[in-house]
Amino acid sequence: EVQLQASGGGLVQTGGSLRLSCVVSGLSFGDIAIGWFRQTPGKGREAVSCLSMHDGSTYFADTVKGRFSISSDNARNTVYLSMNELKPEDTAVYYCASIFGYCSSYPLAYEYNNWGKGTLVTVSS
Repeated sequence: EVQLQASGGGLVQTGGSLRLSCVVSGLSFGDIAIGWFRQTPGKGREAVSCLSMHDGSTYFADTVKGRFSISSDNARNTVYLSMNELKPEDTAVYYCASIFGYCSSYPLAYEYNNWGKGTLVTVSS
């Protein structure tokens, strides 16, 4: 059974940091890419970042470049999204999702096969 478990959300002040984790099971870690998406009420899921496990290629949305980073612990089948200099507009439910292959130049939610439950990030002003 494929499972993705996202965790690490919480309440943080503007300028603070959080690290989200996505634990993946039931998939061959080296064959997939893991994307992080976020969603606010009334809006669709937008791609924040993506990591291709095969070659380490990444994607970052313009809104988070320079503030967010993505990494993995292959031994733990875990992908991390480290978020720094958080802003109120980063407030959203964050989801991790998997796709076979590589991150595209602009990840789209419908392309991703498996999703974890979201984790809420709230940035207070």
